[in-house]
Amino acid sequence: MASSNYIKIAWRNLKKNKGFTAINIIGLAIGMAAAMLIFIWVRSELTHDRMYPKTDQIYTVGNKDYWGDKLEVWFSTPKPLAAALKADYPEEVNHVTRINTAAGFLFAVGDKKINSFSGLFVDTSFFNMFDLKVLAGDPVQAIHQPTAIVVTENFAKNLFAHTDVIGKTVKIDSVDYFTIAAVLANPPSNSFMTKTSYFLPWKYMEKIGYDDQNWGNNSITTMVEFKAGTNVNSLRNSFKGLTQRHHEATRENLLQPLKDAWLYNKYVDGKARGGRIEIVRIFTVIAAFILLIACINFMNLSTAQSERRAKEVAVRKVVGAKRGSLIFQFLTESILIALFAGIIAVIIVFLSLPAYSTLVDRKLTLELGNLYFWIFFIGFILFTGVLAGSYPAFYLSSFQPIKVLKGKLAVLLGTVNPRKLLVVSQFVIAIVLIISTLGIRKQIQYGQDRALGFNKERLLYIYEQGDIAAKSELIKNELIAKGIASSVTRSMSPITQRWSNSNGMHWEGKAENNTVIINRTTADDKIVETAGLTLIAGRDFDLKTYPTDSSGIIINATAAKLMGFKDPLGKIIYDNDREWHVVGVIKDFIQESPFDPINPLMIEGAHGNMNVTHIKIKESMPTQEALKGMEAIYKTFNPDYPFDYQFVDEEYAMKFDESVKIGQLASLFASLTILISCLGLVGLAAFMAENRTKEIGIRKVLGASIFNLTKLLSMEFMVLVLIACGIAFPFAYWAMDSFLTKYTYRINIGFDIFLIAGFSALLITLLSVSYQSLKAACTNPVNSLRDE
Repeated sequence: MASSNYIKIAWRNLKKNKGFTAINIIGLAIGMAAAMLIFIWVRSELTHDRMYPKTDQIYTVGNKDYWGDKLEVWFSTPKPLAAALKADYPEEVNHVTRINTAAGFLFAVGDKKINSFSGLFVDTSFFNMFDLKVLAGDPVQAIHQPTAIVVTENFAKNLFAHTDVIGKTVKIDSVDYFTIAAVLANPPSNSFMTKTSYFLPWKYMEKIGYDDQNWGNNSITTMVEFKAGTNVNSLRNSFKGLTQRHHEATRENLLQPLKDAWLYNKYVDGKARGGRIEIVRIFTVIAAFILLIACINFMNLSTAQSERRAKEVAVRKVVGAKRGSLIFQFLTESILIALFAGIIAVIIVFLSLPAYSTLVDRKLTLELGNLYFWIFFIGFILFTGVLAGSYPAFYLSSFQPIKVLKGKLAVLLGTVNPRKLLVVSQFVIAIVLIISTLGIRKQIQYGQDRALGFNKERLLYIYEQGDIAAKSELIKNELIAKGIASSVTRSMSPITQRWSNSNGMHWEGKAENNTVIINRTTADDKIVETAGLTLIAGRDFDLKTYPTDSSGIIINATAAKLMGFKDPLGKIIYDNDREWHVVGVIKDFIQESPFDPINPLMIEGAHGNMNVTHIKIKESMPTQEALKGMEAIYKTFNPDYPFDYQFVDEEYAMKFDESVKIGQLASLFASLTILISCLGLVGLAAFMAENRTKEIGIRKVLGASIFNLTKLLSMEFMVLVLIACGIAFPFAYWAMDSFLTKYTYRINIGFDIFLIAGFSALLITLLSVSYQSLKAACTNPVNSLRDE
């Protein structure tokens, strides 16, 4: 009965102060919604690849070796390693699977054709290791059949518009026919298979010539499932020598738990040293700070009304109310507000999840049907309500009836300044977030402004599918003859991607202990002209004038320096059992991350493998007209395949995706932090104006202007913000410097960022408190000096 009375009284007080209640609920709702959005993303990150029943038994096989003077770790492996692993550890290993990307296949069902780049080749044990949700068929048996394919729900719908497809036939690359033997639910968005649409048997990879027994070709992923109860740690020392027992090599092997692969992907000196987990931790802290700021607002807004509630507390105490009951009363009010705010927060989260999922590039859901969600939600409400209401409850219940009823509350309030401390804390957090956001944006811009070393404008590439490779010369001649392209070249990979590297090249003067990794690609003709590279010495590939350029090689400046060539032209480099002669040296260009140093690179001539055609659109040709002309040419020479292309400038922009997303998230939550902090300022401004009503009245009677009074009230807040800046700046510098350590090519943290952040905080403060200050300054002194 008593508890129902507390709720009734709390409800009456909330109704009585509608404006105060609305601001409290809005502030808490925004803070709770922001925290919930972050926690949903964090949960998705922490459960990445941890949803499989055998997750704890599955490990990814990696390599460790010195590249130059650095001990590097990588997780691409040679294809024969899987069989060796199974043979060496028969008592400990349950299953081993090899995984390789199945890219560039054309799927045809009747007249319908889909160009897909999102499949996997897998061994027969794959579905024994990964228990995925099956909609139809038996994937375990299907993957044993050389002409069976396992598809996902979405891919089945794309092919047939429905999922009742077991036994249906699909044609691949106009050559081979596969039968759909199983349909899987779409893989989770926080899985390494999230973009996978289909699974093909390893036998098909062998058939089309993609398999090999070359221990030097690290090109696939190998995963092992150990038997339950296996002490993996006891195997690690023996496991180091796995490759060395079967192949002459210096590299060692290591095991990485699948559950840690996503979060702990950064290795330093051969050991895991964080990675994505650092970003998760940062945003967890941001979520906690946002929620804390929202709770601080509640405290400020509650204590701002203290004089109004003081007499209520005094009267209750006089008639016998204990302090404990008063505390419980105020906590009931705060929990009730937190409940309303929580409901609004859930609605905000539900409405914003689609856009938020797009921002983080992962499908996130609010699991309203999950019992654990509601347990978490109720706990979240109680925690927030108690945290937000604790200070007001203990503070308001501590008023002494005699002092309050004698009108001495102003003296009491004047001696207590914890609210100012709380607002300083709010702005310390807000300023740190502002500086971090500005720093991230500046780092991204720094990378985007870095000299590329090639000309990405009007340059596109096309993957060579079907008859493109066989008819490449005819296609090239047509593109140039019709004025569409100024130059065309074929290569191993897109200009902005590194598909191959090795430390097995040899040249005159190379030291035996030189194990530096060198990137490599290929090109058949006019690579310098087509990509807009800059020659330092020598010339471009020109097969018509110099047919021997098919075994020529162009190196970048970093490679020339590494090899110690004073005059590189004509020098011989041995790679892949072939002799290459240097015909040109180019300036370094960005092939990998724009935030990392440029690695040594060799562009090998036409004897190398070709997979991509680069086309430079002629300056005089409008882009859309050029694309239409290209499509017509490709349809003529490669009619069975759709015309798919990718502009290099768009491809290059994708290198900034991860950094841009982090920057956008930081901006979003920094903005919410500022918004919530502004509500806190309004609360403190209301408190101070209420506390100094008579002082303001007296000053007005004595001739003080509205400007002087507004300045008087606002300056106190400006001082608080300046104090916050003094505290925040060192923390922000440390946070930004720690964040930027993962970038080799990075900005220097200049004073301009701190100046902008400090000025912004002062401006926000001024705008936030000006209304309350003007309102107090404009109050009629007759009303403010009237004694009740």
